[in-house]
Amino acid sequence: MRIGILTGGGDCPGLNAVIRAVVQRAVKTYDWDVCGIRHGWRGLLVDEIDSLDLAKVSGILPRGGTILGTSRTNPFKEADGPARIRAALATHGIDALVAIGGEDTLGTANKLAQDGLPVVGVPKTIDNDVNGTDLTFGFDTALTIATEAIDRLHTTAESHDRVMVVEVMGRHAGWIALESGIAGGADLILIPEFPVAFSEVTEVVRRRHDRGKSFSIIVVAEGAHLADDGGQALHLASEKMDAFGHVRLGGIGATLAERLEEQTGFETRYTILGHIQRGGSPTAFDRVLGSRFGIAAADLIANKGFGRMVAIRGTQIVDVPLAEAVGTLKTVGPEFYELARVFSS
Repeated sequence: MRIGILTGGGDCPGLNAVIRAVVQRAVKTYDWDVCGIRHGWRGLLVDEIDSLDLAKVSGILPRGGTILGTSRTNPFKEADGPARIRAALATHGIDALVAIGGEDTLGTANKLAQDGLPVVGVPKTIDNDVNGTDLTFGFDTALTIATEAIDRLHTTAESHDRVMVVEVMGRHAGWIALESGIAGGADLILIPEFPVAFSEVTEVVRRRHDRGKSFSIIVVAEGAHLADDGGQALHLASEKMDAFGHVRLGGIGATLAERLEEQTGFETRYTILGHIQRGGSPTAFDRVLGSRFGIAAADLIANKGFGRMVAIRGTQIVDVPLAEAVGTLKTVGPEFYELARVFSS
């Protein structure tokens, strides 16, 4: 048997751990050939396919990013995309495919699986918003980076009597903002799932100053929903969209900081962590989880579990239908949000 591996969407710490584990399991346990598909689904459309062996995955475990490269290519937006994918798999003798990615990559995999393509999925996103699994690899690394940044900003905020706004990733789900904010001792956490009026933000900051606290830390997810007193959204977004129809986000941290200083008179600065959150070496947790997912994906192919995705439930690795994983996003519920609000000033 010959299997292919691709990584799609944004890069993520732990991708190389998955790739390495799939290859190790495929070669050592099943005696399969493995090939790597470059730049996600695009590699199948333009024939960027190379062999993968034990030597090529040696030493990649601690490396960030993905040795296969990635893209946000949507084959269903390309002329005869699905047919070209089938042709590429046939040309290279690929019997099954491991698709590693988030909502969009797995959504494409699900559509292709419904058309009979032998594909299994591995959930990847630092946002931790893929349904069907308790955790995705990459999230722990992003959370660790964001928490360390908040810890560092605490010292400068207190030294300069400033309000510090920290913008983190999270388009539709606020898991990074929520958990890094709690871990970093933030005074206010703003996430996409629960819209907040700008007046509520200023009230929190003023209350702290009234109690003698001369600094504040506010963590805001890039997709958080804020409105001014007139109901006008403060959220900023680019007009540019990717192949899956997502608007590029960014700018809410800067807007919030500017408005806060105008309304309260307190010196305010902002920091946008951006791609720093998903760069660099994965944490030990993400290396282990990625390795477990990779082994499980190879086993899923061996058992002909096509159209399914590996997942973790509690501490156990399981598999679920791809359709369950991509039907809806896993977002922050009210019980978790109320936990964060306990610590709001």
